[in-house]
Amino acid sequence: MLLKFNHFIWLIPAMSCMIHCTKNAKEADPFLIAPHQIGLLTNTSTVQELATIFANDSIAKGSSQLLSSTKEITIYDTQAHKLLILEATTPDDPNSTIQNIQIIDARYHTASGLSVASHFKDIKEQYSISKIANTLSTAVVFVDSIQASITIDKKELPITYRNNTHTAIEATQIPDTASIKHFLISWDKN
Repeated sequence: MLLKFNHFIWLIPAMSCMIHCTKNAKEADPFLIAPHQIGLLTNTSTVQELATIFANDSIAKGSSQLLSSTKEITIYDTQAHKLLILEATTPDDPNSTIQNIQIIDARYHTASGLSVASHFKDIKEQYSISKIANTLSTAVVFVDSIQASITIDKKELPITYRNNTHTAIEATQIPDTASIKHFLISWDKN
C-alpha cells in the first residue's frame, strides 16, 4: 500500500507540471492570435511598450497604405521580414493603445491554425462568419469571435461578383481554395 501511495505522490506534481507547463507554453507563443491578443501584444498594450514587447525585432514608423490613419508602425523580425503593421488609437501618442493590426507573417496563427497562408475553407470550417461585405476589389469576411476582417480578392470569385458591389456575397459562393489577401484584427477602444 505504501508503494502505491508513493507513486501517487509523485504523480500529482508531474500532472501539475504538465498542466502548468502546457498553459505557459500556450501563453508564451509569440505568434498565437487569440481574443484581445496577438503573441505578446494585447489590446491594452501602448505604443511606448512596443520596444519591450518586440525587443528582439525592429520597429519602424511611416505612412499607411492600407490602414486608415496617416501613421503606421511596422514590426520586422531579425531577418528584416515584415511581421505586423500596427495602428494606434491616437497617432503620435506614446500612451495610445493599438487598435488595428494587419497580420503579414504566416507564423501568426489562431489556435485552430488560421493564418495569412490559409484558405477560405479554413475560415468557414473553424469559425462562424458574422458577415461578408462586397467591396470593389475584395470580399471582406468578418469573424467577430477573433475580431478579424479577412479579405479575399474578387479575382478568386465567380465572374458575376467582379466589378460589382451591389450583389450580396454568400459564403457558399466563395471557393474553398480562395486565398486570404489581408488578415486584419481590430480592437475596440472600449
